[in-house]
Amino acid sequence: MTFNSDAAASIVRLNIGGKKFCTTIDTLTQREPDSMLAAMFSGRHTVCQDSDKGLMDEINASLVKRKEETEMGTELTRIDIIKCSQSEKVRFRGVNLSGLDLSKLDLSFVDFSYACLKNVFFSRANLQCAKFRDVDAEASIFHNATLRECEFTGANLRGALLAGANLQSANLQDACLVNCSFCGADLRSAHLQTADLTNANLEGANLEGANLKGAKLTNANLKGANLQRAYLRHVNLRETDLEGAKLDGANLLGAIR
Repeated sequence: MTFNSDAAASIVRLNIGGKKFCTTIDTLTQREPDSMLAAMFSGRHTVCQDSDKGLMDEINASLVKRKEETEMGTELTRIDIIKCSQSEKVRFRGVNLSGLDLSKLDLSFVDFSYACLKNVFFSRANLQCAKFRDVDAEASIFHNATLRECEFTGANLRGALLAGANLQSANLQDACLVNCSFCGADLRSAHLQTADLTNANLEGANLEGANLKGAKLTNANLKGANLQRAYLRHVNLRETDLEGAKLDGANLLGAIR
């Protein structure tokens, strides 16, 4: 396959197996937008113009790239999620939903266990009692989301934004919460045993009655946080910023300060 193009008129002349075709860039890219030719002439790929040399390398590279993009892409759309959420006992276990905008949806009681949720936008969504066991939700946004009684056991939430989220009684045991933002979040009675909160920002968060047994709080920011009646036995607080934090009634037996 070879081709020449007339840039002024956007005309493309193709030689495919000895048969010659004359068409336009618009026809190639708009008539069948999901075709291989549309991908080749979309401007996203470098295609050499050469009447003497074939373009098999470019074609193969294009096909491989499209295959990789398909394999890495999400398996469902926002519309799919909305339709599925209307059923009972909704499960997206192990599904790749990376990058989806699921903001403001009612996804309460949905099971996302083992799913790939990287960069998912859950802002202001209702996720009460949803299951996120062992999910990969790195850099996802849960800003002002309702996450009461959710299960995040073993979840990877590295770099996630949970500012203003309602996480009352949520289970975050063994979760990776490194570099997470919980500014102003409601974590009352939350289970944070052995969670990794290294470099996490919990400024102004409400952790009243939360269980932080064995949690890692290295370089964590707990300025102005409410830790009243929180369980902090044997927790290393030496490199934790507790300026202005409320610790009335907190269990600090054996805590390193």
